[in-house]
Amino acid sequence: MALDALSDIPDDALLIAYGNGDRDAARALTLRLTPRVLGYATRLLGGDRAEAEDVAQEAMLRLWRQAPHWRQGEAKVTTWLFRVAGNLCTDRLRKARGQPLDSVPEPEDAAPGADTRLQDAARVQALDRALAALPDRQRQAVILRHIEGLANPEIAEVMDIGIEAVESLTARGKRALAASLAHRRAELGYEDD
Repeated sequence: MALDALSDIPDDALLIAYGNGDRDAARALTLRLTPRVLGYATRLLGGDRAEAEDVAQEAMLRLWRQAPHWRQGEAKVTTWLFRVAGNLCTDRLRKARGQPLDSVPEPEDAAPGADTRLQDAARVQALDRALAALPDRQRQAVILRHIEGLANPEIAEVMDIGIEAVESLTARGKRALAASLAHRRAELGYEDD
C-alpha cells in the first residue's frame, strides 16, 4: 500500500497494522511521529540534538515492541510515546546533573539573503534557552502544550499528574518564559503592539 494512502489512518490503527506485520504502516507511523518526538526530546534536553536522537530512536523502538500488544482505545499512541520519551529524557538529565549538557545550536543555514531565517533562528534559540532554564516539569508541560499542541488531559496522562497541576505548570512556565524573554523583544524583532 502506498504511504499516501496511509496518511488518513489513525496512529493506533497503523500501530496495530504494524503489529500484524504491515511494514508500510510502520513506515507511515515513523514518518509521522519521529519528527515530533525528536523535537520534543531536543527541547527537553536543552537543545542536545544527539541525545535527543538517541531518545527518539529508543522511544520508537519501544513503540514497535509494544505494537503486537497494543489495545486500540486504551491510550493514544502519541500520549504513550511522549510519556516514554519524557521519561527517557528525565533519566538522561538526572544522569547528567552536575555536567553541562551539550548546548551547541544546530548550524545555521548560510544561504544568501537569509535575514529572515537568521531572525527566526535567533528567536528559536532564545526560546530554547529560556525553556532550558525552566524547571524540568514546567519545561515538559509547556513544550507538550504550546509546542506539541497536546490538550491538558493528554499532558496530565503523559506526565502522570492531575489536570490542575498541568494548568499550574504551564501557567508558571509561560510567566517565567515571558519574564525571561521580555528584555529581548526589540533584539528579536518583536514590536510592541
